[in-house]
This record gives sequence, C-alpha cells and structure tokens, in this order.
Amino acid sequence: MNDTTKPAGGPPRRPAPQPYTVISKTRVTPNMIRVTLGGEGMATLRPQAEGGYFKMRFGDEDGGKPPVRSYTIRRQDAESVDVDFVVHGEGGHAGPAVEWALAAEAGQTIMAGGPGPAKTLPEGMDQYLIAGDMTALPAISVNLERLPADAKGVAVIEIQSEADRQDIAHPEGVELVWLVNAQPGTQPDLLVNALRDAGRGAGEVYGWAAAEFGSMQALRAYLRDECGLDRDHLYVSSYWKHGEDDDGHREAKQADGVLAG
Repeated sequence: MNDTTKPAGGPPRRPAPQPYTVISKTRVTPNMIRVTLGGEGMATLRPQAEGGYFKMRFGDEDGGKPPVRSYTIRRQDAESVDVDFVVHGEGGHAGPAVEWALAAEAGQTIMAGGPGPAKTLPEGMDQYLIAGDMTALPAISVNLERLPADAKGVAVIEIQSEADRQDIAHPEGVELVWLVNAQPGTQPDLLVNALRDAGRGAGEVYGWAAAEFGSMQALRAYLRDECGLDRDHLYVSSYWKHGEDDDGHREAKQADGVLAG
C-alpha cells in the first residue's frame, strides 16, 4: 500500500513528507521572500499543485518535534516549486518559518508533506468577492490567474507597504484593491470595510477570504450574515492571530469553530 491509498475502513492517507532542496531565494517585495525548491521531493509531487499547501517542518524545537507550518505552493513546473513567506517579524521576533526563509541558502533541504488541496474559486459565478492579507496573497494570486477571462468581482488585499504590491494576472472584470497597513493584525475591519464599500453585486456570488483571525471573523460575518452566502458559496479561513503563536492561534480557531487554514 502506498501513502495515498485508502486503508480499509479509514480515510486516505496524506502523502508522507518528502525532502526538498533550496534552489534559490528572492525578495519579491520588501516584505515577501520567495524560496524556490526542487530536488528529490519533486519526483512524488502531484502535477498542478499550485494553490495547495505544504506542511513544512522547520528544524527542531527544544529537542522535540519540529515546528510545522502550512505554506501555499505559488508556482510549479517539472523541476521546482515556489513558496512565498511574509516577513512580519524580522529583527528577532520572527517565527520559525520566517527565520528559516531569512536564513535559507541554496543546497539546504527541508521536509514538506502534502500538498493539501487548494481552496479554489468555482467557475460560473456572476460575482467573486475575495479578501485577504499578505499571508493569503499566494493563494489569491493562483485563484485569480485561474479565473476565466470574463469573470467579474473584486479582490481586496492588505499589504504592509505600497512597495508590496504585486503584478497579478487577473480578469479585467475583477478589480484589485490594495490596502496598506504597516502593522498587520491591528486593523481587523480594514478588509471588510473595503469589501463592503465595493458592494455585493448581483446574481450568484462566491466569497473567498483568508486573513488574520480578527479580520477573518469580520469578513465571515459580512459574507455569511450580510451577504447571505451559504456554505456552498463561501470559503473563509484564519491563517494567523495577532499576538499569538501557532498554538494560541490553533486554540482560538478551535474555540471559534474555524478549523480550516
């Protein structure tokens, strides 16, 4: 039985973590680092995994299990993948993932499991309402690139500086709104206010939002309660929580009932 075979009476097994090798590192914008990975793990990576997420293992933690964090595959070809890391803690306060990305050098290896499934935008909607901060920018970018040319809607994206804007291929009918917040996590209503100002739009609407925990709660309330989007027309996830480490964020999600992301 291989790692992806469904055991009798149980769910499918996740692919076992594989070793990936750092090929290169680039500062895409002042607050985002792109690490290109290749090597042995590419042999078992499923095709077209962009938008799916790796479970990456970042060294040791007090001699115990290594910290594991989820990161989106931004781009993939036959030889390599790109993974983007948001730098919002440089100077002694970065978490294990950002510390690793800052120090990464060609030739280093890292174990990564998955990828997990991409949270895609379904085709055929009349309007798309998309919102996220920089941690969601890789997933938003992949989704926008995959939309049909006649898609319509708005994507509001919170960044840390004007220089963090990125050129993203997107349908002409989808407006990109960039919002600058130099202190991520301190303005939980920033994204939802911009999305509300843009309007719900007419027809069948799909909402997609991923951001800091407080922002997620505000976005969920708007999309679900004000816009009336049901489970089949809505994806909402919290990727991190201001002032909390990964354990604190996980506990907040469990208490809130949000287990995605």
